[in-house]
Amino acid sequence: MQDELLTIEKEEKGIIDVNELKFKNNIALFQGDITTLKADAIVNAGNDEFLGCFVPCHDCIDNVIMSASGFQMRDELRELKNKRDYNLQPVKVTRGYNLPCKYVLHVAGPQICGVVKKNDEEALAKCYINSLNKAKELKLKTLVFCCISTGLYSFPNALACKIAVKSVRNWLNENGNEIKVVFNVFKDIDKELYDKELRREN
Repeated sequence: MQDELLTIEKEEKGIIDVNELKFKNNIALFQGDITTLKADAIVNAGNDEFLGCFVPCHDCIDNVIMSASGFQMRDELRELKNKRDYNLQPVKVTRGYNLPCKYVLHVAGPQICGVVKKNDEEALAKCYINSLNKAKELKLKTLVFCCISTGLYSFPNALACKIAVKSVRNWLNENGNEIKVVFNVFKDIDKELYDKELRREN
């Protein structure tokens, strides 16, 4: 019954194939609902527990993705915790289930309390780099990033944007442009920031 309901909701929202977006140097920008994007994988900004948001009806990206995928994703994350190498994997991988993407890559970005420190910046950059490394390992061709650690985790939007774009560009330059990357934003402020940052030369 859940899958039938989520299928109807997915069809009502519509599905957007990321391959139809406008890419420049294998990077595209999309403003809207990340759960409508058909891609090999999307990246979820989860919590340190990697079990999904614990607040019912919360509007964080973690809960939005979990709700659209169905309960199976939370079940798979629980099962992953029992694997021997669980703590060695900075990116947790699940199927997309009722989402139009094949996989969801779960990362836990830094939560800011006060001033952003150097290790916070490095931790955020690693979220993007580790996700791209995992995508390469899985031989994925399209990967969608949300705005990791902004919003409730209080990472300044402008700095987060610069770190995200720099990390992805450097990774693509070093590893070849075999993966198409989409930066997914929801708020207008993030759209403006990414538009500006992506117009800058490397």
